[in-house]
This record gives sequence, structure tokens and C-alpha cells, in this order.
Amino acid sequence: MKFIVPSLRLSCLLLWFLSSALPSLANDWPHWRGAKRNGISAERLPDKALQNIGGTVAWKAQIGTGFASCSVVGSHLFTTGHEDGHDTIFCIRTADGATVWKHSFPADLGDKFYEGGPGATPTIEGERVYLLSKWGDLFCFQASDGKVIWKKQLRDEAEVRVPTWGFNGSPTLVGNTIYLNVGSAGMALRKTDGEILWKSDRGDPGYSTPLPVDLASGPALLLSNGKAYLAVERETGKKLWSHRWITRYGVNAADPIVKENQVFISSGYNKGCALLEISDGKAETLWKNKNLRSQFNGSVLIDNFLYGIDGDSNEDAALKCVDWRTGEVRWSFDQCGFGSLLAIRDQLLVLDHKGFLWVAPASPEGFQPTSKGKILDGKCWTVPVFAHGKLYARNAGGTLVCVSW
Repeated sequence: MKFIVPSLRLSCLLLWFLSSALPSLANDWPHWRGAKRNGISAERLPDKALQNIGGTVAWKAQIGTGFASCSVVGSHLFTTGHEDGHDTIFCIRTADGATVWKHSFPADLGDKFYEGGPGATPTIEGERVYLLSKWGDLFCFQASDGKVIWKKQLRDEAEVRVPTWGFNGSPTLVGNTIYLNVGSAGMALRKTDGEILWKSDRGDPGYSTPLPVDLASGPALLLSNGKAYLAVERETGKKLWSHRWITRYGVNAADPIVKENQVFISSGYNKGCALLEISDGKAETLWKNKNLRSQFNGSVLIDNFLYGIDGDSNEDAALKCVDWRTGEVRWSFDQCGFGSLLAIRDQLLVLDHKGFLWVAPASPEGFQPTSKGKILDGKCWTVPVFAHGKLYARNAGGTLVCVSW
């Protein structure tokens, strides 16, 4: 195990980090899918970006093989990658791409039918950083210098089963609890020391990140496992409802989207999507079709319309707009193919698998890009992040770029 800090006096580093990382909370992206866990930034895209979305690549950093996205708090970015038999978590200064600290630990690449490497995004809360590795290593780091506050190896200590492609859901923090998509229906741990509060049966989890929601029945957690999407009580882990959802290879990876008591689910491998109505402990299907088959990355919901990638990485795919209420396709745009997207208020930013970035207003009338620009080479499957006026994106090989305007 390696722990590396640049040669600065630790006290000076701590004071510098805390002073420079004072958050503009509305503009932070502290965990997977952003502050509201919906893939939408509340910031405003700069006017220059609307006409030149490729902008200027302000800096590049090498972070190793993988598909983890980024978390950004204040002036620091956190992400992970794999190199030479080790996974590494990086704390990077957003001003210039310099590494503030990094922590490496032994890990298998896990390159089964793809490049491999970590897929879970670090979660930041206050002065702590939480990371779940592909093989069940759960860390709590000190954000200022990367000191390990506590660590657990869940595969060994909790005897959990590692799914085929490893754990890829990111840690979710609510109050004093960490929630993980581990086991057949999740796991909860105390955030101060990692003590297990409850865990589920030793089954195959899905690859989504636990989503905290407030349903009519009370505070809940939405998860996927290898055979279903389901909800559990956050306090106890008691199952509230389960909706059978069989996807090839058990890849239920895209995060569900919630609006009031309705839940949208979607998966790839030609499975499709559905809108569920949750009532009296049951999930009733309002509609179901194959109009939006999300293999990895979830869609975004804006004004009753879903925007997402339909199709898998190994076939023709298209960006689509689907009506939340009916499941009908409003439009399909196939020029960008497979990729990922996020929204910045009412603008859609799409990063296609070849590293081209597209921008257009989110509208059910059609996708009419105002600009397109290449920002990366290589395979790009990971959803980019927009925080404090800058865009961060990576490729599978480990090149991370910061785009500014």
C-alpha cells in the first residue's frame, strides 16, 4: 500500500486546502450525479460555450485506466484510476491539474471484456472522502491530505459477494450513514467508523448507486440488484417493494429517476425501460417499452421529458427524448451515437464515445446543436462533470481534461 503527499509542510497544506476549498455549495458536484443526484447542474453555461463547446483544454492529467467519474468540491477534484496492479484515488487542484495527494492500493484490473479499472466515483462530505473499490475496499480519507481515517474490506469482513464486473455503485451518504449497493438489497454503515448497521442477503447487487428518496411510505433507498429494482427502508434495510427486471448478464446499472411516487427504470442489452407507480407497497407498471435502453449512464428529466442514450456500446446507439407520461419517443438523434450526458439548467451536454462534445437546448421539439468540439481521444464512456464554470471529462485510458471558456 502506498501513501503519497507532495513535499509540503502538512500544517501549511491543511490550512491552504481548507481555505481554498471553501465551497460555493450550489456549484459543487460532491458525488455521483451531482448535488441533487439527478445529473443536472444548477449553474449557467457560459455564453461562449454555447458557440464553442470545445472551449480550451486548460490542463490534462493522467489518472490511470477506468470509468469512474469526478467529484468536485471548491477548488479540488477527486477521481480514481488503475495502473500497474494498483487502484489510485487522486485529489487534484482544479486551477492547474496538479496532484495535491494520491493514495494507491493493490487491486486487480478486472478487464473482463473491456478495459477494466474502477467504476465508482468518490463521495465528498465535509472534510472526508469516501471510496468503494471494485473489489470491496471501502475507504474514508481525510480530504486535506489523504490520510486514511478508516478502512474496511467488505468481501472479507462482511463476506459479501462481488458481482461479475465488481462494485460500480458509488457510496451514498445521508445523515450519519453510508449506503452501498452491496448484497441483494444494499448495506448501511456508520460514517464515523465504518461499523455495519445493517446488510442484506449475500446476493448479486446491481451496478447502480443507492438513491435516497422520500416516498409516501417514508424515507427510502432505491437500488438495483441482478434481477430487480427495489426500495428499502433507510433506517432498517427492510424491503418496501421490488420490481422484477431481468437484464442480460444482470447489468442493471442506470440509476432510477424519481418524480413524486413514480419511478423510471431503464437498462441496456435490448431490455428497455418502464415507468412505475408506487402505491401501498407495490410497484405497478404504467408503461413499458424499448424506446430508451440505457446500458450504463442514467438519463436526465427536464419538464416531463427524459433525455438519454438508447442502445449499447457495441451497436448503433442514439440520443433520444422520451415523454415521461407516455413513454413515446419525441425525437431521436443518431449522429453522436453511444456516450453519456448531463444537463446544465436547460442545456444538454453530450460526450460521445469518440470524445466529441455536443451542446443543444433540452427541448422535446428536437436536438439542434449550437456547437460541437473534440476534447478527448480514445474511448469515452464516462459521464462528464460541470462545476464552478468548468467541465471535466475522462477517457478509458486515463486522460482527464479540464475544459474552460
